[in-house]
Amino acid sequence: MEYRKIGHTSISASIIGLGAEHLDGQPYSVVEETVHAALEQQINIIDLFMPGEEVRQNIGKALGNRRKDVIIQGHIGSVDLNEKYDMSRDLNICKAYFERLMKNLGTDYIDVGMLFFMDSDEAFEQIQANGIIDYALELKEKGIIRAIGTSSHNPRVARKVLETGVVDLMMFSINPAFDMTPPEKDVLDTMEELEKQQYVTIDPLRNELYKYCEQQHIAITVMKTFGGGRLLSAEHSPFKKAMTPAQCIHYALTRPAVVSTMIGCQSAQQVEEAVSYLNATAEERDYMDIISDYQGALSGKCVYCNHCQPCPVNIDIALVNKYLDIALLDTDKIPPSILQHYNSLSVSGSDCIACGNCEDKCPFSVPVIKNMERAAELLR
Repeated sequence: MEYRKIGHTSISASIIGLGAEHLDGQPYSVVEETVHAALEQQINIIDLFMPGEEVRQNIGKALGNRRKDVIIQGHIGSVDLNEKYDMSRDLNICKAYFERLMKNLGTDYIDVGMLFFMDSDEAFEQIQANGIIDYALELKEKGIIRAIGTSSHNPRVARKVLETGVVDLMMFSINPAFDMTPPEKDVLDTMEELEKQQYVTIDPLRNELYKYCEQQHIAITVMKTFGGGRLLSAEHSPFKKAMTPAQCIHYALTRPAVVSTMIGCQSAQQVEEAVSYLNATAEERDYMDIISDYQGALSGKCVYCNHCQPCPVNIDIALVNKYLDIALLDTDKIPPSILQHYNSLSVSGSDCIACGNCEDKCPFSVPVIKNMERAAELLR
């Protein structure tokens, strides 16, 4: 297993995580099999947003004395009033459900307390006015949660939540189809209609959000990696081509700030299929044949696909481009960590020999040579 550090925290997450949604309503035997398989595969992060007591108790029981080995994303505001999944911005209700989450799991702490479903301006205003952000800060101060997170599908609202400065981690919906959804569309409602829409480019709001997270050391865990399974089917994918799980996972993991993909599983076999990404070849992970039809719209923009490799002097071109993109967000305030990461590279932009091999191979006509020069100028 591979691990990535969660922002400013001391916690590191496995790049393959377990999304527990599909365990809801399953018998304990299925929950036990799936959770134990995840632990055996050294998965150490689980998202648990479901408010039902049974699934929470089953997961707690399956973890047993291994609770300390996992990072749990637990959501503040996920409720099942009137036995229906819902969300609440009532502080007392949120407190009751969050405390019940810990009781059901048999634990006295939650690793990441998630501000649940921040998809609207109204939700953002409510968590401020109703004291929910203050509650999360209080939990963190007491050590009941180790970090504060948020979940969202809306890049504009997510950015507003992140700019409060209290969030360490964001769970966000990331896949190629969602990233190419026009910014005025709701990704949750348009997957079936994406093929009818005019793809313009990767949504700039989403692209800037990922880079902002990297700049501010806010980690991203990914939901909807497979687009609810639609991207795995040529019939249902808006690209009219089936992606493989490895391609979907790799796309998400190559976005700035992403630390883990939360893959929904309900069997040991599905866990093993997700973890097989670790042994996939570069060719098996390559997602370019899926989005290549949009290369005109993406012209000049690096999507970190590594089709420019190999470099004769061994520059990690995608990584240098990623650092450069983040630096260009604000050249007057380049994060020290970006400078540190760049300058720790054994081969960097200043080593470019301008041979042009990379530009000949790039599907998107990225001006790699100029980018390497710019990186050397800004980041050295």
